[in-house]
Amino acid sequence: MQKIWKGALHILVGFGGLLLIWQLVASFAGFNPALFPSPWQALLGLGELAGNGTLWIGIQDSMIRFLIGYCIAAVLAISLGLVLGWFSRAWSFVNPVVQWLRPISPIAWMPFIVLWFGIGDLPAIVIIIYAAFFPVLLTTVSAVVKVDPIYLKVAKNFGIQQPQILFKIIFPAIFPQIMNGLRLALGTAWVFLVAGEMVGAQSGLGYLIIDSRNNLRADHLMAVMIVIGIIGFLLDTGIRQIERLASKNWSAAAGKGGA
Repeated sequence: MQKIWKGALHILVGFGGLLLIWQLVASFAGFNPALFPSPWQALLGLGELAGNGTLWIGIQDSMIRFLIGYCIAAVLAISLGLVLGWFSRAWSFVNPVVQWLRPISPIAWMPFIVLWFGIGDLPAIVIIIYAAFFPVLLTTVSAVVKVDPIYLKVAKNFGIQQPQILFKIIFPAIFPQIMNGLRLALGTAWVFLVAGEMVGAQSGLGYLIIDSRNNLRADHLMAVMIVIGIIGFLLDTGIRQIERLASKNWSAAAGKGGA
C-alpha cells in the first residue's frame, strides 16, 4: 500500500509541476490564447469534444485499429522469430534485410501505403503492423539464440520433435523476453498509429488533431494530445503489469520445476 501511495504522489507532483509550467507559459510568455491555450482552455475543449461525442468516436476507432494491428504484428513477429531464431542459417540471410528495413520510419512508407490500400482503416493498421513488427521479431530471435541448452537436452531425452520443440519448449522458455519486446513494440505502435491517422484516415485521434488544426481550434488540438498521452500511459502501465505478473508466474513455475 505504501508503494502505491508513493507512486501516486510521484504522479501528482510530476503532473502538477507540468501544469504549473504550462499555465505560467500561457500567462506570461505573450502567446495568443488561440495559438497556445491554457490548461483551463484545453480542459474546456476536452469537455466540448466529449460532450458532442467526437472524442469517444475517435478513441473507439483508434483503439480498434491499434488492437488489430498490434495483435497481428505480435503473432507474425513471434512466430517468425521462433523459426528464424531456430534456423540460424536462414536468419543470417534475413537479418541484413531486417536491419535495412527497421530504421525506415513507417511514415516514410505512408505515400505508398495510401496508394496501395486507399484511405480508411487499413493504412493505419498497416502502419501499426510495420511499427510493432521489428521490435518483437528481433527480441524473439535474440531470445531463441540465447536459450539455455538444457531445455533442448530435456526435449531430446523425452523424444520431442519439431515443431513441438519451438512451441512447447522454446516459447515458454523465452516468454519473459518476448513480453519485454511486446512492451517496446506497444509504445512504438501507439505513436505511429496517431501519425498514420493524421495522413490516411478519416476518423480517430490522429484525424482529430488534423481536423482541429484545420479549424484553428488549438484548445481541441491540445485536448486530443492530452488524451493520446493518457491512453499511451495507460497502455504502457497495463502491459508492464502483465509483464510483471508473467515474470512472477514464470519464476514461481521455474522454482517448482527445479524443486
